[in-house]
Amino acid sequence: MKWEAFVAIAKELPEVEESTSWGSPSLKVRGKYIGGFNVEEKAFVLRLTAVEEQAFLCEAAPQIYYITPHYRNYPAVLARPSKLTKKEARARLERAWRLQAPKTLVRKFDAV
Repeated sequence: MKWEAFVAIAKELPEVEESTSWGSPSLKVRGKYIGGFNVEEKAFVLRLTAVEEQAFLCEAAPQIYYITPHYRNYPAVLARPSKLTKKEARARLERAWRLQAPKTLVRKFDAV
């Protein structure tokens, strides 16, 4: 999957914007980080609900997910673009969006 496809999936969610975080491409909802691209690793970064999710995802789907020491103790995981499917990206991005979006925006989205 290319960055453009990743962005297109994210932008299906309300108020998601392309931005930057620490000089790297990122996706945010009302200024809060939901995902991005780690240029050094050439991998997508996905915001998680908790640090504990890292181990679960890395064990459940090691062909897709991994972390580096930089992301240890931070609720995020790296995803290999060549292995991440649209379905998986959509699910992970929506989960991150629900975590970071204002609750009123989430309720409005769910009501549609």
